[in-house]
Amino acid sequence: MDKITFLLFMYTDVCIVLGLYVYLFRMKKLIGFQLGMNISVVMGGMTALLFGVLLILQYPFHFTWITIISTLAGLVTGALFGRLFDYQTFVTGLTNGMIVGLMAPMIGTVLEMTSVFVWFVHLFFALCLLTILISIKRS
Repeated sequence: MDKITFLLFMYTDVCIVLGLYVYLFRMKKLIGFQLGMNISVVMGGMTALLFGVLLILQYPFHFTWITIISTLAGLVTGALFGRLFDYQTFVTGLTNGMIVGLMAPMIGTVLEMTSVFVWFVHLFFALCLLTILISIKRS
């Protein structure tokens, strides 16, 4: 994967996560704790997965640092999204982001068709975001 594609994916992912956080911050009173828990689990896990896979593909021999960075990214994202709702959701988002962050570089290391997998994960991320937004509108 070339450098500009990597930077474009990372920038887009960060902007989408921040945009959804701002949107949820405004709507948090209308969202129940079950939906909030699902949101924190999805966002913590997907952020860790995206960061871990993209970073290990760009910097293939920096396993330790990439594992730490992807774990922290998932942990912080899951915690922030969970903190919008309640303490139990906070702990669930934090834990799920941490676990996926530890596993994402392992997944990225064993890939054979890297571009297909990156596009698949981003498509899956977009479908998860669409499902979250539809669920918020229906709640």
